[in-house]
Amino acid sequence: MIHFFKKPVSHIALPEKFTYPFLYTPHPLCVLAAEEVKEYIASRKEWQDELTLGKMFGVLVVTQETEEATKKATDKDTEKGTEEGTEEESRIGYLAAFSGNLVGKNLHTYFVPPVYDLLQPQGFFKIEEEQISAINIRINELEHSAPCLEAKEKWKIETEQAQAELNHAKAELKAAKEDREARRRSSPGISEEEQAALIRESQYQKAEYKRKEKAWKKRLEELEAEVNRFKSEIESLKAERKERSAALQQKLFGQFRMLNAKGEAKDLCTIFEQTVRKVPPAGAGECALPKLLQYAYLHQLKPLAMAEFWWGDSPKNEIRHHGYYYPSCKGKCEPILQHMLQGLEVDENPLLDNVHKDTELETVFEDEWLVVVNKPAGMLSVPGKAEDMDSVYHRLKKKYPDATGPMIVHRLDMATSGLLLVAKTKEVHQHLQAQFENRSIKKRYIALLDGVIAETEKTGRISLPLCLNPLDRPRQMVNEEYGKEAVTEYQIITNSEKYTRIAFYPLTGRTHQLRVHAAHLKGLNCPILGDELYGKKADRLYLHAEYIEFRHPVYGDIICIHKEPEF
Repeated sequence: MIHFFKKPVSHIALPEKFTYPFLYTPHPLCVLAAEEVKEYIASRKEWQDELTLGKMFGVLVVTQETEEATKKATDKDTEKGTEEGTEEESRIGYLAAFSGNLVGKNLHTYFVPPVYDLLQPQGFFKIEEEQISAINIRINELEHSAPCLEAKEKWKIETEQAQAELNHAKAELKAAKEDREARRRSSPGISEEEQAALIRESQYQKAEYKRKEKAWKKRLEELEAEVNRFKSEIESLKAERKERSAALQQKLFGQFRMLNAKGEAKDLCTIFEQTVRKVPPAGAGECALPKLLQYAYLHQLKPLAMAEFWWGDSPKNEIRHHGYYYPSCKGKCEPILQHMLQGLEVDENPLLDNVHKDTELETVFEDEWLVVVNKPAGMLSVPGKAEDMDSVYHRLKKKYPDATGPMIVHRLDMATSGLLLVAKTKEVHQHLQAQFENRSIKKRYIALLDGVIAETEKTGRISLPLCLNPLDRPRQMVNEEYGKEAVTEYQIITNSEKYTRIAFYPLTGRTHQLRVHAAHLKGLNCPILGDELYGKKADRLYLHAEYIEFRHPVYGDIICIHKEPEF
């Protein structure tokens, strides 16, 4: 299953540590491996229809000890037996994998097998799945059977008929009552015998109505009982299906016993028990990297570096570009990889590195009420989960110890540079926040797009509702059903052979709004240069908040602040 490079790689330095899978630049060996995998994928014509729809692939660069190295490692009588294997004693190669299944199969000779093959014909999953499928068929048959549909229709029709008849009878009772009262008024000297007759008439009509009401009630109860008989059977089948599905899922997750570099194994249920969601999401353990690491550990291969890339069209809601490298997903993979990477020396999260510890925060505008700073790319607006991380808020709180309120009026992504509005008092903060809420504050961003926009019009408007991808935080996705309104106007400034310089005017302020609107297929289909989440990594994210316009909360003047980007 291990593949050895077609080209010499001895000149390429090996990575010192394993890749941090959630934010990385692919190691040159991973790039070479990925190119070979892409070549293989392109050669398999029978896969192309499915692959056009899009799939994530992964590569894992590994070292394999030679027989000579293994012999030396076990030879305690020689000095070299305790030394590390030399380059000649180990071979560098790579493993390849795909996420999920490929053309309905988990097993393909070029790729590592799944941690557990749930598609094996005689396996418990397929057998139980067939039983659950049989329940689904029975439920569907019952719901659409002639007796069930007839019973429902008959109950409906006769319920309506009963309501109509009883309403008509009530109207007749009312009319008869009004007639008797009129007769009483027109004949002041009505005899006792006539009065008694009117009473008997009233009593008879009421009794007739009660009999009719009782008869209809009995009839409808009989019809409802027939409908409920079908409902009860269907609900019983649905309860059985739910119980079987839950038990199957639990048993299935128990089959995924994930190894780490220490040789320790944990099943998915145990791994996810420590998370907020408590249970594994569907598809957990079937992504490329967990498959790759599992195979490496089982076959005594040492993992050196990883990379994952997308092949095919972008999904409808998410943003994926053909051939681009992407980090591992957090919802499914982060808890698994936290376990599987134990025992490996892994690169630190680059976001934890304070690259601006010696950078002075530039003040663009200031008075006694507020301040506007130029936030550098790579600095947080506010502290995240790690409260001690450097941020604009930390810097300004230290500079203005008497300031009240939250101070930071709006936020910029960590990777975005530009103008950030800060209030020195709680009251000013509230006033500026209100301006953001009523959309009276005007902002302009400048960006470089990684590509050329083939637009005949230089201006346009993008409206794509956004929401968080719960399985891959902090990535956002387009979702017509659950997404919140997100609107961006834009103006193309210049085009070059490789890039597009563009101005963005956000009318709403959703998380990653400009980044998603730029990268999404239904937006500009051209990611911002350096966007690691929705495009390709570069030396920075080429997005800058250049202009902000607001009404001064104390003086009432319109304040316009401008700061050109450094790119």
